Formats: sequence, structure tokens, C-alpha cells
Amino acid sequence: MPQGSVAEVLTAFIRLGLTSFGGPTAHLGYFREEFVVRRRWLDDRTYADLLALCQFLPGPASSQAGIAIGTLRAGLIGGLAAWLGFTLPSALIMVAAAYGIAAPGVDSAALRGLNVVAVAVVAQAVWGMARTLCPDRERATIALIAAVVLLVWQNAFAQISIIAIGGLAGWRLLRSGAPAAAPPLTVSFDRRIAIGCWIGFFSLLIALPLARAVFSSHTLDVFDSFYRAGALVFGGGHVVLPLLHAQVVPPGWVSDARFIAGYGLAQALPGPLFTFAAYLGAVQTPAPNGWTGGALALLAIFLPAWLLIVGALPFWAWLRGREGVQAALRGINAAVVGILLATLYTPVMTSAIMMPLDAALALACFGMLTLWKLPPWLVVVVAGGIGWVVRV
Repeated sequence: MPQGSVAEVLTAFIRLGLTSFGGPTAHLGYFREEFVVRRRWLDDRTYADLLALCQFLPGPASSQAGIAIGTLRAGLIGGLAAWLGFTLPSALIMVAAAYGIAAPGVDSAALRGLNVVAVAVVAQAVWGMARTLCPDRERATIALIAAVVLLVWQNAFAQISIIAIGGLAGWRLLRSGAPAAAPPLTVSFDRRIAIGCWIGFFSLLIALPLARAVFSSHTLDVFDSFYRAGALVFGGGHVVLPLLHAQVVPPGWVSDARFIAGYGLAQALPGPLFTFAAYLGAVQTPAPNGWTGGALALLAIFLPAWLLIVGALPFWAWLRGREGVQAALRGINAAVVGILLATLYTPVMTSAIMMPLDAALALACFGMLTLWKLPPWLVVVVAGGIGWVVRV
């Protein structure tokens, strides 16, 4: 992958942070359109390999994918720029909401129009990736089986199991007639940094609860609670919400009513749902709260994602170049297509398509993206405006 500048990474991810509505699966569709199709920073196979890695790791998969893309493009500072650009827009709004200075309501018609865009974006990603990653009957079969299994069996570990089985199937069945290896991942830091990240990840996971048992500090309590939420949840997004609720509501840090209000706002915003942590840190009753508490909770919940993806990238870059791993990755990539196909139905379509007008708008957005090649941010603006005008 050619190296770029931190400025271009920051600019690209700020735009995505302002326009990526629809949740984690839609974010991956926006990323593919921006970095595979439009900017050509990486190809479909490399992108799917990164998605497979992020699905295996705990934490917010879309944010980890963004950090990985930024790191591969412009080094560790590029990864930081990608995270800041994608995260800060919604995080700032969430903290402002905790202060009560954000707009209390969002026009529901416009919001539905924005959610419908996610259907078109994910459909475009599934179609494009399927053509590249499932070119034969074997891989198409793996993708279809993965989609069927995920639609029937939905829990936090379903995706990990599907990817593992897809990898095993690829390793056993997809060795002969293999296409050329994907372009190598260029990682600008060595494995010593990666090993240090793994040590830091597990050290904090063990040391923070021990420190809480010794020291009485609400700052330490907040950091530990949000760090564990980011470190131990698989599936990201909505899966982390019950864990956050258990951390902040029963102890009395945040009332149940405020928790639900913040969750509703988080779903209406672009960018990662994990920025809900910034709201919880800011709105909590004990100090630190406000901007300080919001920043503390935000950093704590995303720190595991940083440590894990930086710790994994150098080893992943080496592993994916081996012949047996290449065969496994062909099966894994097909399984990733199946996972995206299943999530296109639920939760993307089930939460956005409520009536024929919704379906019509989704088809129009799909045409704008695939036939007219309009940039996703412009389609987001158009769909939001159409939703407000016709009140879909």
C-alpha cells in the first residue's frame, strides 16, 4: 500500500465521521466505497482481510478497521488521525448533549432518510465484495451458508465461529487453483511495539481491578469500567450497551432515564456507537464529569481497540502471506461476505425499511451510488433531504 500523509487521512475520516450514518455494518460499507473504490488505498482482498481480523478481536470492529486503514496509510500517527476524525464529531455532540446544549430532538423523517442510505451502502458493499471474493461456486457456497447460519443463530460469538469455520473450509478446500497472493501489508512499525501493546492490554485488564481494590478513586473506577467494556465485548456497537448499563446505572452514576435518552441520541448520529461512552462520562453525577469525565470514558473504552489492532497488525501482515493462511483467508473472506449479507437484512433493513416509500428511497440511493457514482456523503445529504420533504 502506498504511503500517504496524515492530513489526507484526517480529512477523509472527518468526512466519514460526519456522514457515516447507519451503524457499524454501514460504516464498513462507507469505508469500502471511500478507500477501496474511490481512493484505491487498498484492494477488496486486503480490505476483507482487515475486516476478518477486526471481527476476531473484541471491541468496535468499524473503528478498529478505520484505525488499521489509517495506520497502514500513514503510520501510527495516521491511525490516530483516522480515529480522531471518525470519532470526534459524534463524541463532541454527545458531550454537548450531556450539558443540555445540543438540540433535544431530531426530525424523525430526515433521520429515517439517513438510515435508508445505510441499506444502499451495505448492499453496494456486499455486491462489490461478492464479485471479487466469491468468484466460484465453493466460495459463494461458503458465503451463503455463513449468511444462513448468522440469520438463524444470532449471538455475540456467532460471527467469530462463522469466520473460524470459513477459515477451516478455505484451508481444506481452496488450496488448488488459488489466485495470486494479495498485495502485502506495509506496516511501518516493528513487532516490539506490537508485543508492548499486547502486554499493555492484558496488564491493564488485570491491574485496574486490583488497583480499585486498594485505592478509593472514582476516576479509577470510571477508567476501569469503560476499559473492561471495550476490552471484553465481541460484536461492538449495540452489544456493548447492556455491559455499559450494568457499569453505570446500578451504582447510581447515571440514571436509567438519562441512559436511555443518551442511547437514543447516539443512534441518531454518524460515527461509532461507542461514543455513547463520552455522554455517560459527562452526564454522570460523581466527579469527574462534564468534558473531563467524557474524555476519560471515551479514551478508556477505545484504548483496548487501539492496543489490540496495533498489536495484531504486524503479525497479521506476516501470517496472511503464508500459503496455508492464504487458503484459509479465501474461506474467511467468503464468510465475511456472508456476514455482511446477513446484516444487510438485520439489523440494517429491518430498522430502516418500514414501508414502500422507504424501499423506493433505498433503491434510488443504490442507483445513485452504483450507476451515477455519486459520493456517499452527497447521497446522505440527498436522502436526508428527501426524507424530510416527503416525510417517509
